[in-house]
Amino acid sequence: MPPILLLVAAGLVFVLVEMTLTWLLARRLRNYGIVDIVWSLGFAPLVLLFLAIAARRFYDAKLDAFPEWNVLRACLLSGMVVLWSLRLGWHLFVRVKSHHPVEDVRYAKLRQDWGVGADRRMYGFFLLQGVLQVLLALPFAWVCLDATVAGGPLGLGFTGIAGIALWITGLVGESLADAQLSRFRKNPANRGQVCQEGLWAWSRHPNYFFEWMVWVGYAVFASGAPWGWTGWLSPLLMLHFLLNVTGIPMTEELSVKSKGDAYRRYQRTTSAFFPWRRKPEPAGA
Repeated sequence: MPPILLLVAAGLVFVLVEMTLTWLLARRLRNYGIVDIVWSLGFAPLVLLFLAIAARRFYDAKLDAFPEWNVLRACLLSGMVVLWSLRLGWHLFVRVKSHHPVEDVRYAKLRQDWGVGADRRMYGFFLLQGVLQVLLALPFAWVCLDATVAGGPLGLGFTGIAGIALWITGLVGESLADAQLSRFRKNPANRGQVCQEGLWAWSRHPNYFFEWMVWVGYAVFASGAPWGWTGWLSPLLMLHFLLNVTGIPMTEELSVKSKGDAYRRYQRTTSAFFPWRRKPEPAGA
């Protein structure tokens, strides 16, 4: 079996177990929102699984390339993924725990829309989340299998350095956006108001934007590996889901429902995704 297919197959087995256990726990807790926590945390063991299989392959095959296996790039990217995964997973754990047993409004809406078949359909939804994990992890797989020497500082090459810079920017920006929103929500005086502080004055969803930048960083990092260009599927998929599926559309719908005209004014003046200077309020709005 080609090495990349071995990693993908192992990843699919992992997410099948991961999401089945998550679904069973979520059904018991009556809170399907915990899948967000597991989805984020799941990338850490997934990339470590890829790294372990790749290392074993190079060792067992006794390839001449083994001494030149780009272990630094593989371990560095794995560390980046683990750090990002744990940070986001912890952030989501704190958020879900703060309102448990009340379910996140997105999943409560799905439960209501799906009616009596909600549990069965939610299991399918969880499995799709797992498949998405594996697809998004393609850049990790290619880097773990990379047996080339990239050159440049520490053997990272230009793509490695650029990828790290983008990843740091995304991680710092996402952490800052989350902290600003959390601080705003903790102030009782802001109840029912729209956060427009810090990064939220430049984008209605700066956390989503910087999350996407993290994935762009992974794709750039992987571009230096053979076939690593296919890793660009990850940020493209992430962008699609954020802009068109479960990200901005559902969040905006719920925000308009809960905050009304205040959020509509925010929509008219502030960029939805890419940070940009605010537009003036239309006359007569």
